[in-house]
Amino acid sequence: MDSETLSTEPTPRETHRFQAEVSQVLHLVIHSLYSNREVFLRELVSNASDAIDKLRFRALTEASLQTVTETPAVRLVPNEDARTLSIEDDGIGMTHDELVENLGTIAHSGSKKFVEMLKQRGEAKDLSLIGQFGVGFYSAWLVADRVEVVSRAAGHDDAWRFVSDARESFTLEPAERAHHGTTVILHLRDDQSEYTDRYRLRELVRKYSDFVSHPIKLAKAADEAQEGDAFEVVNEASALWQRARGEVTAEQHDEFYKHLTGEFEGPLAHTHFKVEGSQEFAGVIYLPRTAPHDFDTPGEKRRGVRLYVKRVFIMDDCDALVPTWLRFVRGVLDSDDLPLNVSRETLQDSATVRAIKKGVTKKVLDLLDDLAKTRADDYTTFFATFGRVLKEGLHADWEHRDRLARLMRYESTRGDGLVSLADYVAKMPEGQKAIYYAIGESRAAVADSPHLEACKKHGYEVLFMTDLIDTWAVESLREFEGKKFVSVQNAELSLDESPEAKATKEAQKTAFVGLFDRVKAVLGARVKDVRTTDRLTDSPACLVLAPGSITPQVERVMRAHGKEVPPVQRILEVNPTHPLIEALQARADAGDPAVSEYVEVLYDQALLTEGTPPDDPQKFARRITALLQAAVTK
Repeated sequence: MDSETLSTEPTPRETHRFQAEVSQVLHLVIHSLYSNREVFLRELVSNASDAIDKLRFRALTEASLQTVTETPAVRLVPNEDARTLSIEDDGIGMTHDELVENLGTIAHSGSKKFVEMLKQRGEAKDLSLIGQFGVGFYSAWLVADRVEVVSRAAGHDDAWRFVSDARESFTLEPAERAHHGTTVILHLRDDQSEYTDRYRLRELVRKYSDFVSHPIKLAKAADEAQEGDAFEVVNEASALWQRARGEVTAEQHDEFYKHLTGEFEGPLAHTHFKVEGSQEFAGVIYLPRTAPHDFDTPGEKRRGVRLYVKRVFIMDDCDALVPTWLRFVRGVLDSDDLPLNVSRETLQDSATVRAIKKGVTKKVLDLLDDLAKTRADDYTTFFATFGRVLKEGLHADWEHRDRLARLMRYESTRGDGLVSLADYVAKMPEGQKAIYYAIGESRAAVADSPHLEACKKHGYEVLFMTDLIDTWAVESLREFEGKKFVSVQNAELSLDESPEAKATKEAQKTAFVGLFDRVKAVLGARVKDVRTTDRLTDSPACLVLAPGSITPQVERVMRAHGKEVPPVQRILEVNPTHPLIEALQARADAGDPAVSEYVEVLYDQALLTEGTPPDDPQKFARRITALLQAAVTK
């Protein structure tokens, strides 16, 4: 066991105050998260295992960091008399500044969100938040009233001791350590002495950390220890992904997933595989139940798919092996066909990596297919969280587009819940020729849109596409089972192409020439054209997209990101059978000057129904007020 005594030389002791958010996190951990305290051991063992992995990776290219121990390990040293538990590792270690940064601050935006979420839940006993926000070290205070950390960074001669009682501050002072690594010493609370019991510790390691690929050694009792044999290995210490699938239980997969991700909840589903052939690799891939808080935060380091080569850890988030549109998956891939010193640059241009990436993609799609067929409710839960990411594949990956199309789910006019494209096509009424959809910012924004009126009249279901990526995804998809996708907001929409309908439209063009000339004069370049339509049944007018035009949603997003967007001219369609349009036609024919004001209001209303604010909201409000006043004072 390593010596952790202070140097005999007089040395300065530094006192630091915790960063404000850390102080709040510690308070909430200690006083609110009471349930299942035993998970502290999993968190600290996982940290120790990660530290060994990081050292092994850096040692591949830095000869000075070659480990001094042949087999790095994690060691548990209970002391019943002192009521302490030490967790030691032979990992990368930490410098003075790293101790301050890693333990005294939380150097990412998630800390504030962690505190806010706990407060929103009334400081509920929800340990899942610890892992989700990357503050697992602080779980040490679930069982300890004082924590010491002695660490020596690899490649450095000096060691440092961190001490804190989790109140307002911590101290740092020089220490001694035989070699690189970290020791966490827990001074257990009076009611937590069970964690000095060797049987209890052995049980927890096998429950939570049996899969850890480094030996976890438990110090033997004094009467059992022999010279050179003071520890016993208490975990399987073999890579879970290299074991036969039948040897790994669902509980072990749950714990392995938690170890990888820091989550306190198991995965939604997993696939465990070994591929043999021209490229050989093994692995396990998990589908998360929930998205981490920083899933879409640019620049945040994520715990994605870990890459191992010949069981040696290489990198923590190997995005080169997983398509961007599958970035929600978690897991491990282990290849014997890549060099141990593989770099990200090498990964970007490697035939082996491309073959592995293709194999991984197939495994994930197989897993999603199976989940959708056998556990439809769980798949719906998954899609509600990650569907918008999966849709990116429709736009980015033509090779898998057909498989992805079958995995798509949308809300629709049918009612609550999500519908698949296969279900949509199977329930199409006779005579329906296309798959109809409406694009908007939310279900509420499109569910009552006037653009849906004709489809509802004909009994045609309309899909609601409310993710921004839908605009590009559906354009890339184009059709499904021979049925083309048609936007109900598209100018070319035609639900009735009978000779009678065509004759009626031609007659309406002539009948409404006077009104349309007036509308065009008032609106000018704001509209591309004005015409009658059969897509409306209850509303007087709507704006539709000319071929090749971008949607209002895309237009707003581009402007919000500071991009210059030329004015997009839409087509104003009017309902020739609506009483308002008939009255406007009569007034236009009579030369009523008030028609101009009515046209402006009609246009602004059409903007609002598509989700676009009027060009001048104040003027729109004044016009409405004037019209209301005129109506009620007649």
